[in-house]
Amino acid sequence: MSRVSRETTETSVRVSLEPGDGKANIETGNRFLDHMMTAFAKYSGLDTDISARGDLKHHLIEDVALTLGKCFKEIVPNGAARYGTSTVPMDDALVQASVDIGGRSFYQGDLPSRLYDHWMRSFAGEAGVTVHIIVLRGSDRHHIVEAAFKALGLALRDALVDTGAIFSTKGRVSVTVE
Repeated sequence: MSRVSRETTETSVRVSLEPGDGKANIETGNRFLDHMMTAFAKYSGLDTDISARGDLKHHLIEDVALTLGKCFKEIVPNGAARYGTSTVPMDDALVQASVDIGGRSFYQGDLPSRLYDHWMRSFAGEAGVTVHIIVLRGSDRHHIVEAAFKALGLALRDALVDTGAIFSTKGRVSVTVE
């Protein structure tokens, strides 16, 4: 289990995360963010507890992403399968997410919501994860964003499988700071 708290003058965020059944206890005060975090938990198979409050919607969404990303980074097993891809249809929307949880932060996507596109970028940066989100079809913003979170969750679920092997031609990476 990983627990991370983030306190600023703008927000207060507490997150705990652990592999499980995808149970969610989410309270951010933003109903759509709660809905997306619940979908993230369910589809990733990660038991997720988020308690957050913030002054502005932007600050709240960004800081939840940063805190969840930090928490996620702490639970990645050394022998993780590392890669995952999932495509999710949701009514008119069809969205694909591909991830590499091998420690390189990168986000590429174009969600029809600046706030949730920023959520993806913030999560990827703090988690040390490469995330590509491709919107293949759709016009309903809610369906596209929700399909993106579900696809991300499923891709992360696959990438987190502990194979017991190191999936890198470099082998285990060791960095020492003195």
